Amino acid sequence: MHPAFSVVFFTTATGAGYGLLALLGVLGGLGFIPADFWLGLIGMGLALGLIAAGLLSSAGHLGRPERAWRAFSQWRSSWLSREGVASVATFIPAGLFGLGWVFFGRTGWVTVAGLLAAIGAVVTVCTTGMIYASLKPIAQWHSRYTLPGYLIFSVMTGSVLLNSLLQAFAIGSNPVVAAALLLTLLGWGWKLATWRYNDRLEIATTANTATGLAGGTVRSLEWPHTEENYLLKEMGFRIARKHAAKLRGITQALAFALPALFLLAVLFALPWPLVAVLSVLAAIVQFAGILVERWLFFAEAKHTVTLYYGR
Repeated sequence: MHPAFSVVFFTTATGAGYGLLALLGVLGGLGFIPADFWLGLIGMGLALGLIAAGLLSSAGHLGRPERAWRAFSQWRSSWLSREGVASVATFIPAGLFGLGWVFFGRTGWVTVAGLLAAIGAVVTVCTTGMIYASLKPIAQWHSRYTLPGYLIFSVMTGSVLLNSLLQAFAIGSNPVVAAALLLTLLGWGWKLATWRYNDRLEIATTANTATGLAGGTVRSLEWPHTEENYLLKEMGFRIARKHAAKLRGITQALAFALPALFLLAVLFALPWPLVAVLSVLAAIVQFAGILVERWLFFAEAKHTVTLYYGR
């Protein structure tokens, strides 16, 4: 599949934003994080800013962005439409929680709004994951690894962002650092398992099964047309194996290994300015690594429509 940057950034930014929003909604709403004005303002601003930036960037992949609103009407059958509805609905409790947490502190209705915002964030990430997991023609996505992967990466990037915020305000805690580290290691293991599954994947659909001609080997006598078309550009994108291996190494280094090392160093009770710098670096490096991972997620996927073109 063609890895359009608008969609790559969309899945990365919204995943991190919803992960951070869910953690702020639960931990802030229940009082595990103090109701500080600047912490709440910057934290909620970062979470909602990432979500909004991701949603706006996704419109760049549409042929007619001005018609994007029509997608909301297909929520009965389309995961894309359900994602749009869930994302907009989540802004309501998230906005209420942000206002209440920043200006009024932790009260009963603020706690409820925070928990509702967290539920909305989880539901929205699930709908995003299901957009890809429900596509049967793309075997690399239509697997048991896709949806949990979206959830794991969301809470992973969200927890690393949360730790960077807390450390920047000198109120970091070892449980948050340890959770971010464990989630980063979990994400690393899940990504390795996903790659192993995809590399061993045997796609059952062939030119023979697609045409129903069981005897012999079906092959094209000549190409359907002489030039690249939309389907080949979007569905038939291919990446060289050596480039894929190199990008996988970059993904592991940036998204998992370096952030894990930075977070491990933070656990050793270093002086405040240093732990804040390391925590912020972990968040920035991991975000860059997930951008590479998302690019590979699209680039390595194979659509069965390419069988028509002899691939």
